[in-house]
Amino acid sequence: MIEVSTAAIAALMGVIFTLSTFERWIAKKKPHELAWTISLSLFVVAAFALAIGAQGGWTHLTFKIFYLFGAILNVPFLGVGTVYLLFGKRTGDICLGAVLAFSFLSIGLIISQPFISPLPVHQLAQGSKVFGPLPRILAGVGSGVGATVVFVGAAVSFFKSKVLRFRISNLLIALGTAITGASGLLNSIGNAMEAFSITLALGISVIFLGFLTAVTA
Repeated sequence: MIEVSTAAIAALMGVIFTLSTFERWIAKKKPHELAWTISLSLFVVAAFALAIGAQGGWTHLTFKIFYLFGAILNVPFLGVGTVYLLFGKRTGDICLGAVLAFSFLSIGLIISQPFISPLPVHQLAQGSKVFGPLPRILAGVGSGVGATVVFVGAAVSFFKSKVLRFRISNLLIALGTAITGASGLLNSIGNAMEAFSITLALGISVIFLGFLTAVTA
C-alpha cells in the first residue's frame, strides 16, 4: 500500500531529521534547534500514527493522535524555531510561551472532543466530517500561522543572505513547507491517505535537504 510505505518513509526521515537537530542542540544549545527538535518529534508521532491507521484501520485514538500532532501542534513549534533564529531569544521566548499555552489548550480540547459522526476505518477522515468547529479552528490557526512564519522567514532569509548555499537552503525550506501545505489540494484529486502520506514524505525530505544544505560546508 502506497500510503503505508510513504508514511513510514516520512516517519523514518523525520527520525533522522530529529536526531540531527537534537545533536546540534546538544553541541551548541541554540534554542531554535531545540524548537525544531520538538516540532520534528511531533511530526514523527503523527507520521507513525498515519502509517498505523493506513495499515490496520483507524481508531479514535490513532486519529486523534494524528490530528493533534500532525494538523495542530508540530508546525507552530517549527515557527517558534524560525522566530528564535531570526529575532533572537527574547522574542522567541514570548512566542514559545504562546505556543505552549496553545498546545496545552489543544491537547485538552482534542482529548475531550467527541466525534460527531462515525470514524471511517479504512479511509483518512476529514476533520470537518468527524469533529465540531473547535478542532478545525485549532488546526487552521496552528498550521496556518506556523507555516506562514516558516515560509516568510525562509523567504526573508533567502533575500538577505549573500551566501549561495544559504539561499538554496532557504529556497528548499520554503518549497518543503509549501509541499506539506498542499495536502488539501491532493485530497481533492486523490485518495486522502495517499495524499497525506505523499506530501509528508516529500515535504519533510525537501525541508531536510534544505537543512543539510545550510549546515554542510
